[in-house]
Amino acid sequence: MRPLNTYLFLLILCIAFSRCFTLSTLPPGVGFGNGVIDLGGLLICQIKNFATIWTVNEGGPDNVGATFYEPSELPDGFFMLGSYSQSNTNSLPGWVVAGKDTTNDPSEVILKSPIDYTLVLNSTSLPINQDGTAYIWRPMAPEGYIAIGNVITRLPEKPSLDKIRCVRSDFVTIEENGDWIWGSGDSSHSNSLNLYSTVREGGSRIEFWVPTGTFLIQGNGSTATSVLYLKNLPGNFSAMPNMAQIQELIKKYSPVLYFHPDEHFFPSSVSWFFENGGLLYARGQESKPVLIDPTGSNLPQGGSNDGLYWLDLPIDDASRSKVKRGDLQSAGSYIHIKPTLGGTCTDIAIWIFYPYNGPAKARVNFINIDLGRVGEHVGDWEHVTLRVSNFDGELKSLYFSQHSKGTWLDATKVEYQNGNKPVVYSSLHGHAAFPNAGTNLMGNGKIGVRNDAAKGKMFMDTGINYTIICADYLKPLIGEPSWLNYAREWGPKINYDLKDEINKVTKILPGKLKRKFMGIFSSLPNEVLGEEGPTGPKWKDSWDGNERV
Repeated sequence: MRPLNTYLFLLILCIAFSRCFTLSTLPPGVGFGNGVIDLGGLLICQIKNFATIWTVNEGGPDNVGATFYEPSELPDGFFMLGSYSQSNTNSLPGWVVAGKDTTNDPSEVILKSPIDYTLVLNSTSLPINQDGTAYIWRPMAPEGYIAIGNVITRLPEKPSLDKIRCVRSDFVTIEENGDWIWGSGDSSHSNSLNLYSTVREGGSRIEFWVPTGTFLIQGNGSTATSVLYLKNLPGNFSAMPNMAQIQELIKKYSPVLYFHPDEHFFPSSVSWFFENGGLLYARGQESKPVLIDPTGSNLPQGGSNDGLYWLDLPIDDASRSKVKRGDLQSAGSYIHIKPTLGGTCTDIAIWIFYPYNGPAKARVNFINIDLGRVGEHVGDWEHVTLRVSNFDGELKSLYFSQHSKGTWLDATKVEYQNGNKPVVYSSLHGHAAFPNAGTNLMGNGKIGVRNDAAKGKMFMDTGINYTIICADYLKPLIGEPSWLNYAREWGPKINYDLKDEINKVTKILPGKLKRKFMGIFSSLPNEVLGEEGPTGPKWKDSWDGNERV
């Protein structure tokens, strides 16, 4: 038996964990944090309480097996849409959606019972380490309906037809392949069987598609490997947070951004950049740059990135040097609020502006190389996105932007301080966002551009000095600053021969390594190489779409 103090420690740990990711109190509102979301006659809720049905201790990713669950404690009137499964690499069960039909019209029923079941797995004959026998049943949907999940039992008898509900087909859409949970991994063999999760960070239309949390099966007579999403048919975003709730979310979850001890180029406010000599250039009038109004009101609005205009640093050396260094005291975060995953989540994109992106470093095996001017460019926009559940206000995951792409991490896998503040590391000179300190190599194997991240003395709490620059669903309550609608680049295009620049600093490399190094560099985006300034936040793909990974 464990000592009492061990149990007390575990209890305290669980309480701390729950406080870290969930708002204990919420300002009053209509739909946010109420536990139920309306998709247009189809109410859904997330079930996080499960009964364990079956565990298999091998197969799947890393050959660690998987555990299968049945949702329990469904609210009155809600029905199971599918069982839940996860790899045994995950420490805590996730969630699965349950549904309730509120149409009250027999001709417009959204949820119907299956007409029968097909047995797709009988584990009796499987030569694997398992805790007993299990059966997985695929519901056979009535015409015009789709089964978005499966039922798992410990008994060979078919489940009751009232056990699960199928969804009317106009409330379902099919997207890209799901993540592999368990199975042989060999989909070409006639006897293979693989299970895939339907929980992803979003498909190509993340604004409207709702993940279900169920699992799909490939093999044993089933060919489904695509993610099945529910649809938010009316585009109803009534579950989005109001202004008071947004402010509470930012107060609780806003990340603390740490800069490398050797950082020379810090963020500033946009207005500080303009007030300290930022210049607007126009093609054909390069000799007559224009000072920018502190609000950006004289920047050209809208259009496209056509190369007709660009921004640059002040002309005189002293002012250029000052602006390059930025001004951490004035710096603040610029926040974009948007619905995602069918209005079941809120994305809080936190943008940081740096007047200057410094030179890059590279690693080739164990050799570190300063790349001279490679990587330098004027104007640098980086961001971190918080994804919050509209069901309960829980912080679900974080996106760390890293130049032209980035990575999502579950909220449980991120470093925190002060209980609930995510810690983010800004890479040296390049300002890419990382969840951990260390050398993050952008390339292939042991060759690539270094993104060094470390916790220096300089840091920025992104929730202290922030401005909400856009939340379309709250218009006209929130207006957009003029500079947000400037579609051109925040820095000039740099004209130099990249190959020649790299050759200058890689003379010490033997021919084979040099060729590999050059091959990797040719595949990197311009943003990493510093060949031209970036566009602003509103003109990134992620503004209206999914984050790039």
